[in-house]
Amino acid sequence: MECRSAKRKVSAYLDNAMSEKERRELRLHLNACRVCALESQRLQRVRNTLRSLPQRNAPPDLSVRLRVVASKARKDATNRWSRRWERLELTLKHLMRPLALPAVGGLCSAIFLFSALVPTFVPAFAMGNALGDVPTMLKTQPTVKYMAPIAFGGGDAEVDLAIDDQGRIVDYVIVSAPGQKSEQLRRIIENNLLFTEFWPATAFGKPIAGTVRISFRSAAGIDVKG
Repeated sequence: MECRSAKRKVSAYLDNAMSEKERRELRLHLNACRVCALESQRLQRVRNTLRSLPQRNAPPDLSVRLRVVASKARKDATNRWSRRWERLELTLKHLMRPLALPAVGGLCSAIFLFSALVPTFVPAFAMGNALGDVPTMLKTQPTVKYMAPIAFGGGDAEVDLAIDDQGRIVDYVIVSAPGQKSEQLRRIIENNLLFTEFWPATAFGKPIAGTVRISFRSAAGIDVKG
């Protein structure tokens, strides 16, 4: 055990406030170190002297006086923080006052300009909603991904296709097929659509269901219309 650690533990050793193992280690150190032993003896003499002093009782009103002093100290501390907060609040008020008027003026100007510019955008959106249209690139129609590698031999026909958000054909309606037998034409159209796939329609970049019209031409092939 080092002398520094021993000197810190001497008081606890004299008060019997340490474990038996620590007492044994400190006792061995005191037997081997004269400096620490003298320090222990000095503390023991101080303890004996203090114990020999006559015992004096505290005044009866001591507890009351201590409570009064503590209450006064608490009140002074509260008042001190209140005064600091008032000074800080007053300082901030004086600092913000020169900035308040320009800030309010700028906010009012921004609101006025925004209100003046908003009507210029209304006709474009109103027109788009009236025509059922959407601004360019915000909405797209289904487009052909690939088509059947077989020729259409059923004459001329126009067909409306219902495309889901995965680009798959979910239904079709024959709009016109002049001079064609409906059942035979339906089989030919279904054979062609069996190998046809589309990119789905989009709205704001998100796939959605849509419709597309296909014109089958026996001479000119297939024409896709949005």
